[in-house]
Amino acid sequence: MKRRFVQVDVFGENPYRGNPLAVVVDSDGLTTADMQTFAKWTNLSETTFLLPPTHASADFRVRIFTPTEELPFAGHPTLGSAHAWLTIGGIPKSGSAIVQECGVGLVTVRRDDNSLSFAAPPLLKSGAVDDSLIHEAAESLGINRDAIIDAAWIDNGPGWLGILLASAEEVLAIRPNAMRLTLGVAGPHTTESRFAYEVRAFYSSNGITLEDPVTGSLNASLAQWLIGSGRFSAPYLASQGTVIGYAGVVQVEVDDSNAVWIGGNVVTCISGEVDI
Repeated sequence: MKRRFVQVDVFGENPYRGNPLAVVVDSDGLTTADMQTFAKWTNLSETTFLLPPTHASADFRVRIFTPTEELPFAGHPTLGSAHAWLTIGGIPKSGSAIVQECGVGLVTVRRDDNSLSFAAPPLLKSGAVDDSLIHEAAESLGINRDAIIDAAWIDNGPGWLGILLASAEEVLAIRPNAMRLTLGVAGPHTTESRFAYEVRAFYSSNGITLEDPVTGSLNASLAQWLIGSGRFSAPYLASQGTVIGYAGVVQVEVDDSNAVWIGGNVVTCISGEVDI
């Protein structure tokens, strides 16, 4: 069956410099196995499938797959899926904010010119990390344990363990080893930079260490951690993907209710049909 399909670029300052996402727009009738098979075939970090909502307040439902598993939430798939839904003529029930239904519940997405932003969902796991895991993280990142200024669980779905280093330069210098943890690393830029900090995201797939170009879920949980601990104040910009040839720009804001919003540019790069 032919289904509408788009591939979008999320968080790129310019097209093809952010994180790509495949979106199957018409996903009714697909089984979980169908979705997983297609996500494996696209071989992107995530592929999403749009479905009618089951919650009365939601505008659409999304299922998010990596090549190997389904995720309850992920950042750039949230913005890319909302962009795809709007592109096909979706009209929010509220008249302004878009409400997405996913594995972690309802996530609000708002529009501002060419950018979209989502309200960071509550953390599924937070707090202190055992020192043995911090040592393991340091070994995985190829750095000394003393280089880690702070660490915390900042998991909003993918399993992030947050690592704070002293500077963006130290983050950029990381050359990771094999790992089993899912690590999000940040370090502050100098005051001369337009970016508050540099971000890198590492995870293991089939025993191979991979780096994500630009990661909305990680930037959301990093912001909740670092703003909550008083290390940063919003609004600010974060940079990600530099070492692997991308130019991700993530906008971080806090509203009057202290909710953290994560935003960036989203553009359609490929559109057409797929036969699934």
